[in-house]
Amino acid sequence: MAIPIIDALMGACVCSWSCLDPFTTSVWDSSLSRCVVRSNTMRYFINNNTRDEHHAEEEYYSGEDLDDPPSEDEDEDEDDTTSSSEESGEEMEHDREETAEVQSQNDADFDRLVAQIRRGDGGTSAGMLTKEWDFSMQDKEAEFRDDLRQASGVGKRKGKGRGRGKRRTGPVLSQQVRALIGEGNQAYIDSDIPETIRIMQEVIRIEPRAASAWSVLAQCYDSHNLNEPHRALQLRIMSAHLNQDPDEWDQLALESKRIGYHQQALYCYRKLYNLEPSNTNALWDRAALAKEIGDFRIARHSLLAILKQLPHDLTVLDELRPVLIETNELELCANLFQSAFEHYQATFPSGSATNEAGADVPGGGFGLMEVLVLADLYNSSGEYVMAIVTIKQGCRWLQGRSKQTFWDKVDDDREYDVADMKIDRVTEGELGAGMYPLDVNARHRLAIARIKMGDIPEGKIHAKIILSQNVGEYAPLFAEIADAYFDREMYAEAGQIYEILGADTETSSLYVLMQAAACRRMVGDLKESAEVYEHVIVADPTHNDAKMKLAEIYEILGEPRKALDLVMQVIDSRRRRPGREKEGTPQGDITSTSLFEEKAIAKRKGVVAKTQRLNITQLRELETQKEQEVKQGYHRVKELWPQMLAGEEEAVREWLMEAEKLVETYRETRNLFLTSKHPGFRGMFPRSRKRITEATENDMASRLQLELGRDTIARKSKSDGSGSGDLDSFRTVKFDDWLRLFMQYAFVLTKQGNFDQAYEVLRHVAYSNPFQKQDIQDTIRLAIISCSLVGDQPFKVVEYSRKLINVHQFNNEPYRIMLASLGSGLRATDGFLVSTLSKHMLRELRTHAAALKNSDTLRWNPVSKRYAPVGTSVKDEEEDLEAPAPEAGSSNTHLSSGQTKLPTKDNPILVAMYGQICLAARSYQSALFYLLHAYDYCQEDPLICLCLAVASIGRAMQRQADNRHHLITQGMAFLTKYRNLRGGLADEMDEIEYNFGRTFHQLGLYTLAVKHYERVLHVIEERLRVNDQADYGVALEAAYNLSLIYVMTGATPLAQDLYRRWLSL
Repeated sequence: MAIPIIDALMGACVCSWSCLDPFTTSVWDSSLSRCVVRSNTMRYFINNNTRDEHHAEEEYYSGEDLDDPPSEDEDEDEDDTTSSSEESGEEMEHDREETAEVQSQNDADFDRLVAQIRRGDGGTSAGMLTKEWDFSMQDKEAEFRDDLRQASGVGKRKGKGRGRGKRRTGPVLSQQVRALIGEGNQAYIDSDIPETIRIMQEVIRIEPRAASAWSVLAQCYDSHNLNEPHRALQLRIMSAHLNQDPDEWDQLALESKRIGYHQQALYCYRKLYNLEPSNTNALWDRAALAKEIGDFRIARHSLLAILKQLPHDLTVLDELRPVLIETNELELCANLFQSAFEHYQATFPSGSATNEAGADVPGGGFGLMEVLVLADLYNSSGEYVMAIVTIKQGCRWLQGRSKQTFWDKVDDDREYDVADMKIDRVTEGELGAGMYPLDVNARHRLAIARIKMGDIPEGKIHAKIILSQNVGEYAPLFAEIADAYFDREMYAEAGQIYEILGADTETSSLYVLMQAAACRRMVGDLKESAEVYEHVIVADPTHNDAKMKLAEIYEILGEPRKALDLVMQVIDSRRRRPGREKEGTPQGDITSTSLFEEKAIAKRKGVVAKTQRLNITQLRELETQKEQEVKQGYHRVKELWPQMLAGEEEAVREWLMEAEKLVETYRETRNLFLTSKHPGFRGMFPRSRKRITEATENDMASRLQLELGRDTIARKSKSDGSGSGDLDSFRTVKFDDWLRLFMQYAFVLTKQGNFDQAYEVLRHVAYSNPFQKQDIQDTIRLAIISCSLVGDQPFKVVEYSRKLINVHQFNNEPYRIMLASLGSGLRATDGFLVSTLSKHMLRELRTHAAALKNSDTLRWNPVSKRYAPVGTSVKDEEEDLEAPAPEAGSSNTHLSSGQTKLPTKDNPILVAMYGQICLAARSYQSALFYLLHAYDYCQEDPLICLCLAVASIGRAMQRQADNRHHLITQGMAFLTKYRNLRGGLADEMDEIEYNFGRTFHQLGLYTLAVKHYERVLHVIEERLRVNDQADYGVALEAAYNLSLIYVMTGATPLAQDLYRRWLSL
């Protein structure tokens, strides 16, 4: 409803915005003497790159209703007229429905604003318009994307726009409101601005949809008395919600953009698009503004909406490409360019078109540059075959040879061979080389694709042609080829190109020199690599990366002082590095009058910058970088492995340093040490089973990228034949190779005396998810036992031998491994006598006996994968270190159901071993009990007989024994049987004689002891006479014991002879 305001003094009729024509924008003149009407001119987007600028203007009818245009076809047939009338009726009905939808959305926005104002001001008119009116831009973007989906063609849309028809005039105002509006207008005419503001605020409090009140308030704040243009702009936006004039929203967006209200301007463009879905200029301006402020998500949505209305438009694609690259949507970008490529191929099959001036336009606009862009997108996303197809077919099409499809059947690139190069190819049939010209840039894309996909011979052909060009003109192409060689670990080829670039001052750079140094290092030229790094440091003394690389080389070359100096320089430079400056935020007077959260957005960005949190795209880029580092490091480790095993000191140092980097990289990766029960490795970006709350569009985009990455990994694993979703490699290195590296690294550290570090590495990787299979766990435990044996750590030997015993129940091999690893000596005896081992052995004995005599008393524990007696307490079971559950088929001692086979006969090893523990603890009575059981199970074992002899003699020497002579006789009987069983070989006579001499020595029969000790020395003398490098056996022990007898009996000269012969260095 229009409320005219009559200026009696000037006689001018001034109308509020609610009564203006929908195709004009009214701006009040400051003198109120006239009404300025501006016509709308549609801006057309301009290509700023290489194409001609296009300008177009679209004039709209002013003062006429588009729903009733003037008739121009009155002379047509009656049938056509009837049909047109029916279609027009359907279109008008559809337009009315869409208009109602837009009005509903508009009313909702307006109601939210008014409700927020009332909540902040307590519903009074005194405090109106003093609060910040903040919309959530995320909520508005959700609504805008719904509009974009409608604009993409989902649902019928006919007519010329929703905002060009008749407008609604707002609600019918009551008499009170109209009276107040009249009073306010009169106060404004009288220049009583405060009174005008008070009255109009009261009007808005009563009826917020009174458009004239908002308009007059905006004029008040824009007047010379108040001069608050920002507040006036805010009020005009409120009024625009009621007027629904597209031109008004366009003007408001421009003004908001001019004063720096970017979020508010984006909102105005969105409202303009809602009123005119076909207005691509609004979308273009919105995308340009979003791109300018770095909001690539909004720019992406807007440009995609334009592209749906203007399919395959190259100007839009050129603007959309950097946006999609920023959002890491290379696949989508490639699909859009591929669709445009196919469209232009179908439209211009000859490969060219003619413009208005009569000049040829290659590809009708989709020229070589666009073909190269599409090939680059495929190369960047790893689709090298598609990049090759794009270059070959695209250049063929631009050359007017699109019908020569027979070249596609050839796997190589002979179509574009060069005449002056002799290339040996295996021809297929009679098809020879095409010798067609090919642009250097296109050939460069072919070279990159061929090298990266592994077709090295074909890639080298293209690379040779490119490298024959002028390096100053094509330096970027040279560098990219060198990078491709470097990624394929072809360091010799890459190094040559880097050196060519580094030799010219115009093409040299720190990056080139760093890459050249890396190539020299990888091929083994450490000194030359150090010289290049030194040159880089001279050129840039603050280059910390070069200093660290040079420090590593110095350490390999055996110059630790120089290396330490460089490392300290790096540490010092990082300490003195100034803190990052905080990002600037908009001024307070600007953000306080914006309808949107301009200040809040800037604050959030500052928080992200402060906490250094990475999004999913940055995490993937970082993972790619780490994967490349691991790939290069492992390649160098494999090269140095033979030299390291040969014992070359320099190779050992470098191998240890490179291996340490790989080991620490693996150990610091949390995804390899998850607490989940799943034993495998599902990649760095696995699928999450938890439902993610998508608070923002960024979270949703991250989740989708995560799912796409998981699907890619799953497809790769499926193509490799792995149906479980688990990967068999980490950062291109197989897990079997990782395990071999860990073990070798631990062995080298142990040999150098660093057992603690070696043990920590093996113990840690044993918890890694990919190494939870039983055979891998056994391998790691055996490696720890080996390191413990070399590092003289018998307690570790016993601990991990017990773990093997737990896993392989009723199997004798773990016992043999433990006994062989302990050997002899005081520390080994201490480890053998540890209480946990004796308790563990006793429980194993009882379990074995129960399995033989009454298997019903045993129960299978599915958690520990072991049998245990029914009465076993939880504490007894937890006392033993339990191993991860073995897999079915991992050991031949397991049934198909996963249960271990029960023993069917007595086991002498288990009983004899427990008897030996008692024997070492000098518990001879218990030792005799268990050893006699072992003798019953195996009477032909010399070791059991010897142990029984020792236990019998030992028990006879104790004062608690009441049958000494019987025990001594029993001991000598077992010792005699030991000699009969053991005495078949002459090489073992010294051992037998020594044991007899030691027995007589303990019994005090020195004459017999001396005779046996002398026989031991005689046997060794004869052995050394035959071979001076032969083993001394027990000669040293026999000589020492014999010297003790000589000293005790007063034969000191004989003892001195023994000292000089056997016991002197």
